[in-house]
Amino acid sequence: MEPIVRAHPDARLRRPRGRAPDRTVDSAMMSHPSLGLPPRDMTAGAPAAAAAVLAARDRLATRAFEAAVAADPSLKERHTEAALRRLLGDTGTLIESVSGSIASGDAGLTRGWAEMAVPVYRRHAVPMDDLATIANAIRSALESMLAPDVLPLANAALDGAIEVFHWHRRLGGDARKRNRLLHFIYKGA
Repeated sequence: MEPIVRAHPDARLRRPRGRAPDRTVDSAMMSHPSLGLPPRDMTAGAPAAAAAVLAARDRLATRAFEAAVAADPSLKERHTEAALRRLLGDTGTLIESVSGSIASGDAGLTRGWAEMAVPVYRRHAVPMDDLATIANAIRSALESMLAPDVLPLANAALDGAIEVFHWHRRLGGDARKRNRLLHFIYKGA
């Protein structure tokens, strides 16, 4: 589609001599040419189910975090009480991101959240396997709440986040002895 070029309404009044008239570009494909893609349509997926998930966020986070600790009891041993509280709060944030993915029908929203969250968790020395365990626990908590036609949207969002955590697990050395250089970089020193 060709952009539509319009002259500025006050172009004749403001234009100095020797300069071309000011022109703006409109494009039907995107909201603004310099900002990129249009914003996500938060009604494209299942907005009613997303609102229900968002309303039950704290209850789901508690249930999912308890399930994650039951699945991996060493989680309590490896983290302090303050770190566990932070992980519980971040479980709620991950559920909020999943509800956004359910509303928009775009799993990339949760995947992007996971990409941005990894450096923070690295700085706090949280293994990526713990985050993958929490994401799987969120999946089991959402199964009892969501309808069968909405569940694939949540599963796709959580699969994208788990994929990111597993990829960064390789990079950061969770699966083997920690690389000192990468640990130094993630520590932010």
